Amino acid sequence: MLHTVNKSPLQTRDLDSCLEHLAGERLLLIEDGVYAAVAAGEASAKLRGPAAEGRVYALGPDLEARGIGHDALADGVEVVDYAGFVQLVAEHGPHQAWL
Repeated sequence: MLHTVNKSPLQTRDLDSCLEHLAGERLLLIEDGVYAAVAAGEASAKLRGPAAEGRVYALGPDLEARGIGHDALADGVEVVDYAGFVQLVAEHGPHQAWL
């Protein structure tokens, strides 16, 4: 299953709720959810385990729209483009959106 989080971890507890159900599944951070992937932020520590296992992704265009460079991301977070988003859905569907 592919999970997506689109809200900042400073705004909601969606990321926490998602991580409680993530198990061995994939997580894609989109829209303001990409703030969770910033290494200097508190939320990135919560992603450490899944990211180390190659299960956390951030949508590149959303990072760019928020002025977040790839070098600012936590270790293990992989950046994908829209085609990569589609590929993740195809490989790891169904999709669970945490809104």
